[in-house]
Amino acid sequence: MAAIAFAITPLGAQTLDEKVQEKVQVCSACHGENGKPVDKTIPNIWGQQTGYLYIQLRDFKRGDRKSEIMQPIASAFEKDDMLAIAEYFSNKPWPDLDQPRAPKDVAQRAQTANGSVGCTGCHLDHFQGDSTVPRLAGQGRDYLAKTMADFRTRARGNNPGMSDLMIATSTDDLAALAEYLAGL
Repeated sequence: MAAIAFAITPLGAQTLDEKVQEKVQVCSACHGENGKPVDKTIPNIWGQQTGYLYIQLRDFKRGDRKSEIMQPIASAFEKDDMLAIAEYFSNKPWPDLDQPRAPKDVAQRAQTANGSVGCTGCHLDHFQGDSTVPRLAGQGRDYLAKTMADFRTRARGNNPGMSDLMIATSTDDLAALAEYLAGL
């Protein structure tokens, strides 16, 4: 059987799985071999929504989302690569980043802010996200805080609606949301 498979596969060709494995190793250098990012401002991508991961890779490739690190990496990917990478990481288990739950007063402030901003309107009741909307529950606190700040200053420009929401939310409420979401 192996001889037949070898005869059918052109010399030097790789299976999609081998190609994906090589590409995800590049991702793992920063996003972590075990799903825990090497830097607290880098997002956890293990167990993240497939559609969301694909859109972010696409946006990095197109330059709609800026990153000196991610743009060169994503620019080398074709659509099928990005879809396969997104699927690969979405099927990984969401890691526990060992973040403490927010204190009661911070959690209450975050829940009040959510009532005003309406985070759960898109990110759903338990902040799990769906499809093209990212999971926020258990994401790294520093990454969440940085992302909210980047949306607020429009440094992250690939979702103008998020920028508008972050601008309309006080920095103290954003800090509470980041701490609360990280501890879920």
